[in-house]
Order: sequence, then structure tokens, then C-alpha cells
Amino acid sequence: MKYFDVAIIGSGPSGASTAYHLAKAGISTVIIEKETLPRYKTCGGGLVFRGRNSLPFNINEVVEKEFRTVDIYLGEKLHFTTHREKPTITMVMRDSFDSQITEKAKEVGATLLENHKLESLVFKDNLIRLITSQETITSKFIIAADGALSPTAKMAGWLEDSRKLIPALEYEVEISDEDFVRLSNDVRFDIDVIPYGYAWCFPKKKHLSIGVTSTRRSKINLKEYYHKYLETLGIARVVNESQHGFQIPVSPRSDGFVRNNVFLIGDAAGLADPITAEGISNAIYSGQLAAEAIIEAGKEPELAAALYEAKLEARLIPELKTALWLSKWFYEHKTIRNLFLKKYGQRVVEEMVTIFHGERTYPTDIKQKLKNKIKEMVF
Repeated sequence: MKYFDVAIIGSGPSGASTAYHLAKAGISTVIIEKETLPRYKTCGGGLVFRGRNSLPFNINEVVEKEFRTVDIYLGEKLHFTTHREKPTITMVMRDSFDSQITEKAKEVGATLLENHKLESLVFKDNLIRLITSQETITSKFIIAADGALSPTAKMAGWLEDSRKLIPALEYEVEISDEDFVRLSNDVRFDIDVIPYGYAWCFPKKKHLSIGVTSTRRSKINLKEYYHKYLETLGIARVVNESQHGFQIPVSPRSDGFVRNNVFLIGDAAGLADPITAEGISNAIYSGQLAAEAIIEAGKEPELAAALYEAKLEARLIPELKTALWLSKWFYEHKTIRNLFLKKYGQRVVEEMVTIFHGERTYPTDIKQKLKNKIKEMVF
């Protein structure tokens, strides 16, 4: 029976980058992946600068496009544009992106087991037995990096009602050459083209990734709003498209991030940005924190768990709680929000992009500042 200090479930950006940090520190690490790489992964593929910058290696070979300018629309009347010298959003396809990070992890000593679907966990004598579709492995730690629905978290005893998950549809869309030339040079977000949410248009090398999401789980026909968004973009003819539905966890789990030596990172922990629903950068960051905790603790389980929880609470969790409050205000109070953005919109967009670049976080005192600004406008 194979033994590893750490078993990571999932080879996405969070799992693979975590494996890189652990293996580089000399900790025996295995990535357990249920499919064969490269494999398609449902995702808009927009990597914000703070996520790209946090990776300890270059990813230029898998970059589809880079955008230093971002356009944000609120209907036909409000349009904000912001520009940075460094790329605010880097476009990747997750099959090649995930494969590259996994290869980097393997180069420093991590083991990859493909076509190994995790079927059950057995906790015994301070070790965890992982029964997969192909073999049984033992490990001291597990890091669950298997996405929003995380089977690993369920096996370890977490409840599914401790996060807010929102629905999204994403399409890989091939369009006419004329339309692609027109749309391929701009990355854009359109607020309110779907109730309580937004749509996005992410140009890749030869096609567009177009998606819609709503922050409410009510009966909203995402497919209908996707087709309406195509009209907004002026796309008259779709040559080919593939539809992918998924859920995005936009609130941290309320019942902890570690139990029985199982650590949750990324979407499994509920760490996507509540305002933008962007999850890759926080997934990579949380994986780094989990790796640091295990390394700094000298693989001592109780200390590692305490360190990881403390590292999350030091910055990321308070930031997400602030963003969750802001997202409710932003998406559910449309009239007040639009009045506010007419006056302060460009400043708000610049601040958001500053967050994308990792130059600041959501301020913890934002609630009172925002209330004061609204009072000034109303009275």
C-alpha cells in the first residue's frame, strides 16, 4: 500500500499549485485525479493578475490572451473602462493551464495518479486510508481541492448547507470571422443583463467564452438570458457552441476548514469572490496557506490545522465577509446602486481592479463608508 504525507484530491490550479509547494519542501505528495490530463474543465478561464502573480513559475506558454483594459457596462447608460500596465485578466483554457501546473508539481517531486476516482475514506490510527477506483493509498493529510461539490468534503463529514452556491452557465462559442474580429480585443462584464447578476465575454485565441450567472438561486432561465446577451453583443450567427453548467460557492463554509486531518481549499472551502464570482486566485492562495501550515507545523496535525485556520482568518475570510455584504448591496439594491455608480462609478471600478491586481483587499470599514456616501447623495 502506497504512503504519502499529503494526498491532494484534484489537479486544478489549487490542488496542483499546493502540490508544488509541498513537494518542493520535501514533503511526499500525491495528486489524485479522477480523469486523464489534459481534460476540459468548465470555467470562464479568466485569471486575474493577483492569481497569476502568486504562481511561482511562468505560465506564458498556456496564455491565450492578455487584457490590460477591462470594460464594465450597466445597461446602455453607464460604461466604465479601466487600464493597467500589467494584464488585469489573463485568458487560459483550463485543460492546458491545469496540466502545466501539474507538470511543474511533478518536476519538483509530486506524484500524479490519473484515472483514480476517490470512492471512500477510512480514518484509523492517525492515518487516512483513501480507497480509489484503482488502489488504496494511505496518507497523513488530505487536501480537498475537488471543487464546489467536493465529494471529499462530504466523505469527511462536512454539510452542504454551510455555503452559498450560485448557478452559472458558460459557453465556448465560435462565431463568424467578422464578429470575432469585432469582439476579440475587449474583455467585458455586463451587469444586470441577468437579474441579480452579470454576463461576461472572454475572448480566447479563436473563440469566445461567454457566460451568465445570478447571485440568486431562484428560477431564472440562464439559457434564455444567455441568448439575450448574444443579442447585446451583436452576435447574429453562432457557428458552434458548447454549453456547461456549474455552481460557484460565494461564501466561506461556516463549519470550519479542517477536520480529521482533511483540509479544504478553493471552491471546496467556498472561497470564490462574492462580487465577481472569480475563484482561481483565492483557490491558489488558500492552497499556498494550507501548504505553509503543514510545512511550518512539521507535519504535526493539530498544529497544522490551527495554523491553516489562523492564516485564513488573518486576511482572506474577513475580506470575503466584507465582499459578501457588498455583493448583496450591489446586486439586490439596483436603484440605489446605480445612483451611487453615476457619481462614483469610475472610482469603484478602479478600486476593484486594484483588488484584482493584489494591491489591496476589500476594506473592513466599507459598510459605514458606503452608508455615509449614500446619505450624502440622498440628503
